[in-house]
Amino acid sequence: MRRAGLGDGSPGNYVASGYSAHEEENEHLQEGLRAKVSALKHLSIDIGAEVKHQNTLLDAMDTDFDSTGGLLGATIGRVKQLSRGSQTKLLCYMLLFCLFVFFILYWFIKLR
Repeated sequence: MRRAGLGDGSPGNYVASGYSAHEEENEHLQEGLRAKVSALKHLSIDIGAEVKHQNTLLDAMDTDFDSTGGLLGATIGRVKQLSRGSQTKLLCYMLLFCLFVFFILYWFIKLR
């Protein structure tokens, strides 16, 4: 006795070959999907590594900005302390400096 659909051109054979074509197409699509999932996995791992690296850099910058802010605050405190001192002494120094610059400029102009 012969089984229908095993190579004699009967309708069962057509269904079997169609089923096989669909299986091959599904396997091909599965491989493509596996490749895309693998690529996405590697991409997400790379993104995670980059984020960790950027966070390390940001932490270092934060520390640098904190230390710079402390130094700037101390400097501004010293400037304020200097400005609270004798204003007349500071004005005298500024006036003497301006006169010195004026005489230097006058001397250069006169030599021409």
